[in-house]
Amino acid sequence: MLITGASTGIGAETARMALDRGYRLVLAARGEDKLQELEANLGGGDDVFVKTCDVTEWDQVQDLVAAGTDRFGGLDVVFANAGFGASRGFTEETVEHWKAMVLTNVYGVALTIRATLPAMLERGTGHYLVTSSVAGRRALPGSLYSATKWAATAIGEALRQELRSMHDNTAIKVTLIEPGMVDTPFFDDRPENALQSEDIAEAVMYALSQPDRADVNEILIRPSSQPT
Repeated sequence: MLITGASTGIGAETARMALDRGYRLVLAARGEDKLQELEANLGGGDDVFVKTCDVTEWDQVQDLVAAGTDRFGGLDVVFANAGFGASRGFTEETVEHWKAMVLTNVYGVALTIRATLPAMLERGTGHYLVTSSVAGRRALPGSLYSATKWAATAIGEALRQELRSMHDNTAIKVTLIEPGMVDTPFFDDRPENALQSEDIAEAVMYALSQPDRADVNEILIRPSSQPT
């Protein structure tokens, strides 16, 4: 299983849970220190491979996929999870922050798919997961982040349709993971009554555990206290 944005939050918890359930891991993030800390927390070993990667840089994404494939012989699951947010309001944040967010949340997902899809098609089976958001299902006031997650939602569905209609493939699955508020480092002020990272990781594991006949396309998961 390849996970981008693996060093904290949903990515890190998914890595822990997947390792416990027998997956070998290719874990990527931009920060080397956090990746190494995660590797140590996971116990290191031959089943965990970490590599720094900025998903907005094509050469780095290609290098990540090549290194992970060389290590384990191939990829069964690709979790395009890397992303970050921004303050609401079109007069907030710097334009540089906006650009980095759009590139990571949208372009980075597309590059992750592009780098892994040829080998996945050659094998004929596999599973893609894309982290979108409840914000990718409804617009939020002044939220460019919401627009990036609408794009991530569209990418996931576009990939599923490409596999089914352009490649006539019914064995490679695609699942959009759409969390509401999750208590992760995504938020500067940690929200109360939020989901925990393990709740989202369990949703990932649920999608991966389904029989071949079932393709779970979307999982929208909100805190029970979140009204919209």
